[in-house]
Amino acid sequence: MRNLKKRLALVSALALSGAMLAGCGEAAAPATTTAAKAEETTAAAKADETTAAAADNGAAETEAAAPAASADEGKVLNIQVWNDEFINRVTSHYPGYEKVDDTHGKIGDVEVVWTITPSNDNAYQNNLDSVLPSNADAAADSKVDIFLVEADYALKYVDADANVAMKLSDLGITDADLGDQYQYTKDVVTDANGDLRGASWQACSAGLIYNRDIAKEVIGSDDPAEVQKAVADWATYNDTAKKVADAGYLMTAGYADTFRVYSNNVSAPWVQNGKVVVDANIKQWAEDTKAQVDAGQTTASADLWGDEWAKGFYPAGDTKGVFCYFGPAWFFNFSMHGDDAASIGAKGGWGFTVGPQGHFWGGTWICAANGTDNPTLVKDIILKMTTDKGILKDIATQDSDCVNSKSVLADLSSSADGNLAILGGQNPYAVLAEGAEKVDMSKLSIYDQGCNEEYQKAMKNYFSGAAASYDEALAQFNTAIKEKYPELTTD
Repeated sequence: MRNLKKRLALVSALALSGAMLAGCGEAAAPATTTAAKAEETTAAAKADETTAAAADNGAAETEAAAPAASADEGKVLNIQVWNDEFINRVTSHYPGYEKVDDTHGKIGDVEVVWTITPSNDNAYQNNLDSVLPSNADAAADSKVDIFLVEADYALKYVDADANVAMKLSDLGITDADLGDQYQYTKDVVTDANGDLRGASWQACSAGLIYNRDIAKEVIGSDDPAEVQKAVADWATYNDTAKKVADAGYLMTAGYADTFRVYSNNVSAPWVQNGKVVVDANIKQWAEDTKAQVDAGQTTASADLWGDEWAKGFYPAGDTKGVFCYFGPAWFFNFSMHGDDAASIGAKGGWGFTVGPQGHFWGGTWICAANGTDNPTLVKDIILKMTTDKGILKDIATQDSDCVNSKSVLADLSSSADGNLAILGGQNPYAVLAEGAEKVDMSKLSIYDQGCNEEYQKAMKNYFSGAAASYDEALAQFNTAIKEKYPELTTD
């Protein structure tokens, strides 16, 4: 790991919540007059009083602005992302951040530049692979300072030999700093030597999100406990899917909706000793989904995130209503159009329960890029966005996200602050917190994103009839994997 440069003494610049930062990254000021010095001393004393009062009120962490950086730190903070989720979180919740436009901001006198590369077809990873290995030698204004990763490929970028993500300990972040976080969120970004190389503000345990009106009609109740009985395991779920279809609705919007539930409950990783192996539970997903498509319980045409798939978030109209989706808390805010007055979510029309099997989906981890010239600011962003309880509670209550803090979730689960309008006032946090404790990351591999995507693409052909059989679709999957990962072998 490249050692950090020696830093000049840091002076904390604290401001009231929402105030603009000043002096971040500036060199020492020239000599001042006696009067000016007196004014500075008085201002510093007032700042100390403000800080102490904020600490007494338990709000110091949230209201504290980013610390002033050494003079030799960078003037541009470059952040690599695949969508605008983290941009929105920082814009809304990081103290002192000023939005300039959708891809630019300011923190004090540091310019923030967001580079968005969508994940489709591995584009985001390909971009990281092109910029991170040589980042330490890049020009100051183009150095990557922060990059984000998902669970499906995090191991690739936190690998000690790859050496593209800094150890958090090299930033001065300790185990105690992250002590309130869920263990699985640490496991995802821990290298083979036991060093942590990232942190997340999210805990992404997931469940079954159901349409309350359809539940009342088909099951006879929209109470989460009663709905859970109707989807308690896959056999029961399939029985309910038949009843839902008989009533004129779709059980799920599309073929991929249940995939993560099955893939999170496999017996082994996708890749074993350099060979891609389709787990029995993954094959079971294909068999079950084919039967559901053939029975009219779901569709082979509605791709995740597409317009056809998203129709289920609105009253049926000229299309079939959708009984359920599977997702974590970020799904509420990011996917379900709850801010659209015409949507089901805007009317509180969804409920939440565990579903046939516990699972998780996604999550975003913040990594410090090896070679960053803004370590002080990077450290502060990681700590504030993933450990500051005031900020995390705001993210949960304002953005309907499930945050990576055991104590914050405990508070939310027993408080009206955790009731979500999109769920008709239901509080999902006790269920989500329990699920986060049970997430098992031992089956992860660095190839998960590619394998998951290509298997679903190939099976879509099987479900729709474009492939004559499962074996034909599997052959298509094997071909795609060999093209994407030439170093791997397949069945």
